[in-house]
Amino acid sequence: MDFWPEFLASSWGREFVAGGFGGIAGVVSGYPLDTLRIRQQSSTSGSAFSILRRTVATEGPQALYRGMGAPLASVTFQNAMVFQIYAILSRALDPSISAKEPPSYKVVALAGVGTGAIQSLILSPVELVKIRLQLQGSNYTRSKQADHHKGPTDVARSILRREGLRGIYRGLSITVLRDAPSHGFYFWTYEYMREKLHPGCRKNGQESLQTMLVAGGLAGVASWVCCYPLDVVKTRLQAQSPSSVLKYNGIVDCFYKSVKADGYSVLWRGLGAAVARAFVVNGAIFAAYEVALRCLFHNGSIQTENTI
Repeated sequence: MDFWPEFLASSWGREFVAGGFGGIAGVVSGYPLDTLRIRQQSSTSGSAFSILRRTVATEGPQALYRGMGAPLASVTFQNAMVFQIYAILSRALDPSISAKEPPSYKVVALAGVGTGAIQSLILSPVELVKIRLQLQGSNYTRSKQADHHKGPTDVARSILRREGLRGIYRGLSITVLRDAPSHGFYFWTYEYMREKLHPGCRKNGQESLQTMLVAGGLAGVASWVCCYPLDVVKTRLQAQSPSSVLKYNGIVDCFYKSVKADGYSVLWRGLGAAVARAFVVNGAIFAAYEVALRCLFHNGSIQTENTI
């Protein structure tokens, strides 16, 4: 009965809960666009709008949220770990600064790179399950495999049964290669833009809600643009399963065959949907995280000038 009061009384507990709120806000706000991105990356033709229209017409609007259970089930822990790891690394990399001083931009970028690499261990299995569900019912999946899964748990069990632990971590290497640099850009852009939009806020924490939304959105866009070709390769690798003919034998082979078949433009397929989603999602993540953190640290109240 006393667990939650004691948990929320600690700084770590508040960071954990605030990170969870941020993650949930991000998943719910951007999941339909993420489904469109995945389907566009795995297809050979079609704009985001045509894929949206076809998906809704043939599978219904609920198809845009298929597989959301896997990210939702993990976002609290995942986002809490991301913000906690980043905070720890940003201080460890520059122990000379006081707790009240913000880390340098160089340290911010390096801490982001480390955070992205570490969190890939959590994210890779979740994204594998999510991608398999998002592609279920699409032309790509119907042509590759006949399995029909009821939800994320069913997919995870099927992968573990057929492919083992190695199978659940299919795509881990490309996930690390994508997430390490992208998180460096992610946190650097957020810290840089919030300071530019609201000078002095890195020290006093007085930025507005609008600043959080815009800086978070731009951070998300920057992190996706810098690593998008790797994300296309990752999606194609993780979409494969032993029940289908393996088209790609690794990262380099996937890159070579994709470019050979569809040209270099294939590496940027779906970028529009990804960028739109990134701005919405990451604006929501940082805003929800910052607002939740202020509520928890100010006993449920937020100063009006800080959030309007």
